[in-house]
Amino acid sequence: MDPTRTIFIFLSLLLYGSTTGFSRVFSSESCRFPAIFNFCASNSDTGGFAAAFFQPKPPYGDTFFGMPSGRACDGRLIVDFTVENLDLPFLSSYLNSLAINFSHGANFATVSSTIRLPTADVIPQGQASPFYLSLQCSQFAQFKNRSQIIRRQGGIYASLMPREETFAKALYTFDIGQNDLTQSLFLNMTIVQVIAAIPDIVNHFSDNIKNLYSLGARLFWVYNMRPIAKKDSVGCAKPYNRLAQRFNAELKNALARLRIEFPLATIVYVDLYSALYSLYTHPTKNGFERPLVACCGYGGKYNYGRDAACGETINVNGKNIMVGSCKDPSVRVSWDGVHFTEAANKFAFDLVSSGNFSNPPIPLKLACHHR
Repeated sequence: MDPTRTIFIFLSLLLYGSTTGFSRVFSSESCRFPAIFNFCASNSDTGGFAAAFFQPKPPYGDTFFGMPSGRACDGRLIVDFTVENLDLPFLSSYLNSLAINFSHGANFATVSSTIRLPTADVIPQGQASPFYLSLQCSQFAQFKNRSQIIRRQGGIYASLMPREETFAKALYTFDIGQNDLTQSLFLNMTIVQVIAAIPDIVNHFSDNIKNLYSLGARLFWVYNMRPIAKKDSVGCAKPYNRLAQRFNAELKNALARLRIEFPLATIVYVDLYSALYSLYTHPTKNGFERPLVACCGYGGKYNYGRDAACGETINVNGKNIMVGSCKDPSVRVSWDGVHFTEAANKFAFDLVSSGNFSNPPIPLKLACHHR
């Protein structure tokens, strides 16, 4: 064998083989994901909440879609950049029943979803979503079964469903958990009490990964919890971000245990927290400004108030005004005081998709070689 080729193969195995097994490194030169199945809350909801309850109002969606698109953002989310990067169409929400094509995957996320059964009141009495993670996974199981029945029956809808082999080759993405912590805080639990609950929250997450594995899932792309933006040395809520960091440590350890339990699966821990936190520590260096100030909001130091939500009409000094967007969302981090702008999502996606923020360090574009 040519010595140069020998060295190349050795280095390739050294880089990827130790984490996922040599047999999956050179599986296919035309490697690609045929579909993505996404489980999440508002950070990657592409229309589930809007289909089940109500659509966000303008200026949501204005930056990219030109209209509200069911996303809690001015434009695209990280899941949107993911599918674009993998040459797939935008994901349709499982809950959306109008003009839907599920052949390239489905999105089970909804705004305010939790990992555990929500403890807060659910919509319409409260703000919590009834579609917690176990229910999303149950929806997936039903979707997998019924989609194959439709394919076997044939007809005009068969081509809108994924093929049977798609489920084992698909990418399964997760970005959920923050609402479990924030709902607990809103219910007046102390930081110590919430910390004590984190292992149980993560155990519930692990149980759902095991359930999906039993249904044929093999490649899991798991984002850790994002920063909770309020106020520490760079403006973020220090006690709350300690909760996020504790959750992330528990999650990382849980995924390591799952890799041992399921050696045929590839389970990637993606450090989204660090990628997004850099927008608060070095905003100007990264092309952003005023990272804590909401682009679409009204009132106070951070242009945000729970009674003046983005897109709503409020009364100010006897005059009704619409809570609108800032002039240039592309240089802002916070969209509505809770969610990130399209620009911040794109910045974070570019970082985490490189593999430099992942454990094991697999770039998104190469992840399909590790099935």
